[in-house]
Amino acid sequence: MKFILVILGMLFSFSNYAQDVITKKDGTDIEAKVLEVTPEEIKYKRFDNQSGPTFTILISEVLMVTYENGTRDIFDQKRTYSTESDELYELIEKGKQDALMYYNGNNSGRGGVAATSILFGPVIGLIPAAIITSSEPDEGNLNAPNLELMRDPNYRKGYTDQATKTKKKKVWKAYGIASGIWLGIIVASYAVAGSL
Repeated sequence: MKFILVILGMLFSFSNYAQDVITKKDGTDIEAKVLEVTPEEIKYKRFDNQSGPTFTILISEVLMVTYENGTRDIFDQKRTYSTESDELYELIEKGKQDALMYYNGNNSGRGGVAATSILFGPVIGLIPAAIITSSEPDEGNLNAPNLELMRDPNYRKGYTDQATKTKKKKVWKAYGIASGIWLGIIVASYAVAGSL
């Protein structure tokens, strides 16, 4: 019974927690808890260390902030909201919507994660799951509908971010299902062994 509780605890530990995301103009994301936004800077704590130090980033380095409730602040070169920001936002959103429609997660590695988890158990299955979900989908697997739009960094950011989220979701779902199957096999094996 203790073994089953450990496995269930591992499965639930992978659920996503809401956080703010600061997207820099170079395309990198910072998972954070935003404390304050001023005309010049953003003060935040790292999401994985909210009791740690407060960090500051200049607004001039930031493209947008996506808050845990789904709302966004988008910043342009002048540090104000503008029509240009709306256009950037629209390109990012179009990329996300297109990724939801066209990126199917095939060849994401979920089959290998599932097979490893069933054959060798959830603990070993964590290794390929963690490796696979730490990277964006391969260029050839993105299945982007418009290669011209993919040259735009804002559209590309929206598309690849959503594709990466979809990939992670599919891989962790495959891991969870495979771990459940493995657990079922173990329980069934113990039940059969106990009845002999």
